[in-house]
Amino acid sequence: MPDQQPQRNVLERFPAGGPRGSWPAEEYAARQQAQGQPARVVMDLRTDSFLVIADTPTQD
Repeated sequence: MPDQQPQRNVLERFPAGGPRGSWPAEEYAARQQAQGQPARVVMDLRTDSFLVIADTPTQD
């Protein structure tokens, strides 16, 4: 059986060059987590953005 990676859904994007850095992304992720959404922040180097993502299991 092949190892399945979860699908990542981008919930929101924040520019990395913003004056507050990753804080807006972290705050958004915290609000999503408070609502039960398993959100986390990752850095997308290609687009120079902070992404708030939610992993969802793949369906077999």
